[in-house]
Order: sequence, then C-alpha cells, then structure tokens
Amino acid sequence: MTDDQQARPAETFAEAEDALLSRWPETKLEPSLDRIRAFTELLGDPQAAYPVIHLTGTNGKTSTSRMIDTLLRALDLRTGRFTSPHVERMTERISVDGEPLTDEEFVAAFNDVAPYTHLVDSSEDHPLSFFETVVGMAYAKFAEAPVDVAVVEVGMGGAWDATNVADAAVAVVLPISVDHATYLGRATEVGATVAREGMEFGVAARSPAVGGQVVSLQGLRARYDDVFLPLYGAHQAQNAATALAAVEAFLSGGEVLDDEVVRAAFAEVTSPGRLEIVRRSPTIVLDAAHNPHGAEATAAALDDSFVFSPLVGVIGVMSDKDAEGLLAAFEPHLAHVVCTQNSTDRAMPAETLAVTAREVFGDHRVTVEPRLADAIDQAAALAEAGEAVGESIGSGAVLVTGSVVTAGEARTLVRGRGRQA
Repeated sequence: MTDDQQARPAETFAEAEDALLSRWPETKLEPSLDRIRAFTELLGDPQAAYPVIHLTGTNGKTSTSRMIDTLLRALDLRTGRFTSPHVERMTERISVDGEPLTDEEFVAAFNDVAPYTHLVDSSEDHPLSFFETVVGMAYAKFAEAPVDVAVVEVGMGGAWDATNVADAAVAVVLPISVDHATYLGRATEVGATVAREGMEFGVAARSPAVGGQVVSLQGLRARYDDVFLPLYGAHQAQNAATALAAVEAFLSGGEVLDDEVVRAAFAEVTSPGRLEIVRRSPTIVLDAAHNPHGAEATAAALDDSFVFSPLVGVIGVMSDKDAEGLLAAFEPHLAHVVCTQNSTDRAMPAETLAVTAREVFGDHRVTVEPRLADAIDQAAALAEAGEAVGESIGSGAVLVTGSVVTAGEARTLVRGRGRQA
C-alpha cells in the first residue's frame, strides 16, 4: 500500500484491515516504547482515562481476560477488552461491553487514529507496527466509549510490549508456574501487593460436569462454591480463580462479591477456540494450544472431560514453535494425526511437520494433507469409521489444534458448513 493510499480514510473494513496489515507484523519487534508513547501522546493519552487490568504470561490470557470481563460486567461496570491474536476476525481484538466492534465501528476507530500514525512514522526511526497501531485504536476507543475499566492482554509480552504505556491498577501474571521469587522481587521494587494462586487464592475443588465443570473458588476475601464453568480442564478452573482474584483486587472497597452474581457471571463465560465443540457426528473440537505447556493442559482436559475413541488430531503449527514438544504432549492421546498447515506465511509446511510427527507417532499413525479443509474431512472420516485403531463406527472425534490461526480457520470452515447445511 502506498503512502497516498494510507493517508486516505478507510471506507470499508477490508481497507482498514489492509492498511493495518501493511505495517510491520506483530511478530517483528523493535525494542522500544518510543513509538507507542509518541502515538498515545498525540491521541491525548487515552489509556490514562480509565483503570486497567493488565494480563501477561504464556498461556491462558484470553480465557482469563474473558472471565474478568464477564465478571466486571455482572457488577454493572462498562468494560473494554483488548485481546491478541484474534481467532477469526481482526474486530475481535477490541471489545466494548463484551461485544467485538462491528465492522463500521472498527473502521471508525481506525480512521480516528490514522492521521496520527503518519506523524509518528515521519518522526521516529521506525514506523508504527501493526500491533502498536491496534493498541492505540483500542485505547482511544475505550476512552471514547467511555469504559469504567479496560482488560488488556499483552502481545508478545516483556518490557517493550506496546500495551505497557498503560499504568495498570491490577497486573495478572499467567501461567502460575512463573518463578515466584523473581516475581516477588519485581513486585517489591514497585510497592505492589502480591496474591499467589495456591496461597492467597485458588481452586478449592472441581469436578467435571456436562458442558464444563463445577468448581469451588477461594477468592481473596471469600469462598464461592458450586460455580458452573462452561469450559473444560483444570487449567480453566485455575484461570477462573485468577480472574476472580483479579476482580476482587480491582475493587478497592474490600467487599465480598455476591455468590449469585459470581455464579451467574461464570456460567456465561465463553472462550472460542479453547476446547470448543463446533460439530457433532463426529465431534470436532478446536483448541488453540500452540506450545508444549498448552498442549499438556489440553491433553489433560481431554482425559478429564471426554471419552473419545479414537481421537484423531489435525495439527498445523507455526514455523517458530516447538512442534516436537507439542506433538510429544499429544502423542499418548491421539490415535492418528493429520499434519496440515494454515494459510499464513508463518505456517510450518505440512510435509515438514510430518517429518517430526513420524518420529513421534510412527509412520503408520501420520497422514499429510496440506489443505486444512481436506485435513479435517480426512480426520472426520477416520474418526467416524474408527479406522485408525479399529474402533467401532461413530465412537471417534477430531481435535484441531497447533495454533490460534489453525483453530480460527477451522472454526470458520466448520461453522460455515453448518450454516450452509
């Protein structure tokens, strides 16, 4: 896209999306907050107009942020939520009151900040990146709404993450395996109060249930029993405990939350692409696990909550991820794996993934199908017929996983077919 094209206001979502994607990709980092600070200063520092709950960590940010958002709205607070990456559409990254921006709202948010992007581009050594621009859009939109509180996920994390121009009222660190001693040292430096999962708050009890699980959560101020969570796995119960503690910490009055409000809020939580069932006969489950830690949590949840035999995997990963570690985590749980790839340039070629998969699974348990749609069809046929391990017809299921993009593209494919049926 030329400078002249970028200077013109976007008229459609496609034009706004194209203008954003023409910038540095969010995977390309230049260690500096200078650009985003210059950008938000030009916008009037919108991120200072509301308190922020800031989430960082390797896994669990999106599910936890959605839980925090839902619970805050149950308390009659207007919320903004910034998340990355998106599952299906870029509009998902910016939500107000739990709803992603419409295409028209997204275009308006882009056009509101676009003139300032060019001022920053011309004054800094490097132009604003895609991620920095969307962060500015989100912060400006939240101030315009206005919201009572913003729930913000980091992108790549670290000191140079563009979301760090906001001064958080509550910081949430995920996953819980973070080095406590190091974190406590950092917290002491800035005078922060620390609450740790498993000590000040946590999961008191949990049991699988139809459509999710029933949990007892020990918060910072009270225990909440018989809470239905429509998500699967112990890791989601831990995310729920973290979300509850974050909201309690945010509320400065020290009040105990109403039991019924907590139950009602968690019962409404959704997290697309996180062990999400999108089809039956055969069952197709989507999960955004993209590293060994995430794959282990997903595998444990599958054993905990489902009885699938055979379970056939459709796996497509990004080239910069630990494919061997992810495959090894799933190997005991998958009867067969279909290696595929998503549509992005960062995708690991299916044939390359298959080389590693054969080392982990053995030749007879690996099939290669580069087109994701065909890979899902092939896996569904194996699951229905039980051909992978000779099981009875109709007993199997398909797990599509390996990256957020793979899960998102599969979601679009499968749900689109359902609407056409």
